[in-house]
Amino acid sequence: MNTAPDLFSHRRYWAHKFTPAPFLPMSAAEMAELGWTECDVIIVTGDAYVDHPSFGMAVIGRVLEAQGFRVGIISQPDWRDSADFTRLGRPRLFFGVTGGNMDSMVNRYTAERRIRSDDAYTPGGQGGRRPDRSVIVYSQRCREAYRDATIVIGGIEASLRRIAHFDYWQEKVRRSVLLDAKADMLLYGNAERAVVDLAHRLAAGESIGDVDDLRGTAVRAGGPPDGMDVVDSSRIDAPGAVDTPADPYAMAATSGKPCADAAASATPATAANQVVVEFAPRAARPRAVRLPDYDAVREDPVLYSHASRVLHLESNPHNARTLLQRHGRQWVRINPPPLPLTTPELDRVFELPYQRAPHPAYGDARIPAWEMIRHSVNIMRGCFGGCTFCSITEHEGRIIQNRSEASILREIEAIRDTSPAFTGVISDLGGPTANMWRLACKDRDTESRCRRLSCVHPTICKNLDTDQTPLVSLYRKAREVPGVKKVLIASGLRYDLAVQTPEYVRELVTHHVGGYLKIAPEHTEAGPLSKMMKPGMGSYHRFRELFDKYSKEAGKEQYLIPYFIAAHPGTTDEDMLALAQWLKRNGFRADQVQAFLPSPMAMATAMWHAGKNPLRRVRRDAEDVYVPKGRRQRRLHKAFLRYHDPENWPLLREALRRMGRADLIGNGRDHLVPNYQPPGTGRRGEGTRGPRQGAFLTRHSTNQFPGESGRKRRRDRPARGPRQRRP
Repeated sequence: MNTAPDLFSHRRYWAHKFTPAPFLPMSAAEMAELGWTECDVIIVTGDAYVDHPSFGMAVIGRVLEAQGFRVGIISQPDWRDSADFTRLGRPRLFFGVTGGNMDSMVNRYTAERRIRSDDAYTPGGQGGRRPDRSVIVYSQRCREAYRDATIVIGGIEASLRRIAHFDYWQEKVRRSVLLDAKADMLLYGNAERAVVDLAHRLAAGESIGDVDDLRGTAVRAGGPPDGMDVVDSSRIDAPGAVDTPADPYAMAATSGKPCADAAASATPATAANQVVVEFAPRAARPRAVRLPDYDAVREDPVLYSHASRVLHLESNPHNARTLLQRHGRQWVRINPPPLPLTTPELDRVFELPYQRAPHPAYGDARIPAWEMIRHSVNIMRGCFGGCTFCSITEHEGRIIQNRSEASILREIEAIRDTSPAFTGVISDLGGPTANMWRLACKDRDTESRCRRLSCVHPTICKNLDTDQTPLVSLYRKAREVPGVKKVLIASGLRYDLAVQTPEYVRELVTHHVGGYLKIAPEHTEAGPLSKMMKPGMGSYHRFRELFDKYSKEAGKEQYLIPYFIAAHPGTTDEDMLALAQWLKRNGFRADQVQAFLPSPMAMATAMWHAGKNPLRRVRRDAEDVYVPKGRRQRRLHKAFLRYHDPENWPLLREALRRMGRADLIGNGRDHLVPNYQPPGTGRRGEGTRGPRQGAFLTRHSTNQFPGESGRKRRRDRPARGPRQRRP
């Protein structure tokens, strides 16, 4: 298995003689107070600067500071000219440009492409403080300010646009953002290793153009690298036998220790979406894969789907190969993903001298994203779920990176001792997924060779350790910290894993639920679930039985609040009708709904664009995926989720009659919508704007870099039962 030198093993740069900055400076005056005449690295970000390990600019800044570099922050600059980009002078080494913890397009626009009125990462929640495609615009302004400066882009916005990608807001395939931003290098994923190595190499006098071998980076190239064997995957495979060494999917038949269930790995798949083969071959593996050219994927959606599949199969850092993609006369070279941080490394990253507060320049202004996480603790990174609509795996990887129990408890104590607003309640102890802490493949050799897209789909891999008793122990120790009254779990919960350890469910339900627990089945029907790579409802029902049982034993009245997605690829009108009927039978009334938002690089986005299934080998005659794209149909799918809203009843009645289900229109218990319309309602349902809905946030499109899970509070509640205190 690949290993890397310790993140903190470099000899520190000479500027380490300066003491750590209370806050990384945002002005020349602050630099002068620190005794600095220049910055080595200047981070430009679309977010307000909060010095906390849940904010990417703070993590990268503090990690570089620990290496001895002087780091400044330009937060939410005025992008209309370059003047604001000169406030700290020219950086000695490079500008680090990020759109912020959220993709700037997802941050500004709803799933229906309407402009949002607020921004949780801006003081006062004010909208409009960052430009569209912030990474591109900020990079251009840095170049205008200092033409010879080195520009390195990163964060989730750059990470998800590292290759040619479908842009939902323009409905076209765009080039790699590395080229559009005219940057010198792109860092993707959790970038600590790459940014530290880069800074030391540049400080030693190496040219940015010569640094082309760092993991987790994308660089411009003149062509395929000399001396590197290249598999040409620029075309779709023809049906028939494929020579293994030249197979662009680079998967050998399973043998020895299997990574998947016997049913999932013994023969070529007959079930939809099953990954046929599981292992990267040990010998004679080519070192690079050529993806279809930008011009080709721009014109051919099926080729785009093929490129998406190849990229996702090259995501295991222990066997991934370099990817090459030509854009006209230029090539983009994407080096293999970064190696995960070890537990001691991650502990040290989270225990750097953060102030755990917004920069004093903001005064008393509220920063909603900070208020949401200020008393939460992130315990891990990554997700091996592989949900096709989700950007966590694409950004942070499938291998879970864990903090130690001791480090987590120290952070709880730090919150208790330093936060004036702390009332004894830890608002969350989790991360991208609440219950994947310390879960990993049982065999390191198997893990190093596996190329499965998900460890839990179509079933949980038998080589996955699903024991969550260490997490039970952590919860108990967290509750025992003096001064802590309650520890809530607000991160998304993987319930198909939770039921593998009933004691975990008991502990969670008895002590860590604040009346409501949010989980994400996403749908009830097999068709859309198979395209999401989500478990069937059997796992949900098993979890609900345990939840109700342990709630009753604890003497608590508690409710599950499920999330669902409307208009996901693979979802028909009949699927949404079945979901609406399930919601009514189970007494759920959603105050807010979420519509599928095709985020860049997601496999579900490839389905949306091409109408093909990239979860299996892509061919011209491959499985077609039904995509509910039309504006009216997307309105209808959201209306099914809010079947109880009178504004939606005219649209639903029309659809039910068209579907031959007029029997569901009436005033009885078994009817979905009534046959009457309250005065003053329903006009929206019959017009062009569609029914009034809640927030259109795609729940997994806001995953952060690094360390922020992108959790959003919702106001969903059951239709029956007394109102509970909000968690």
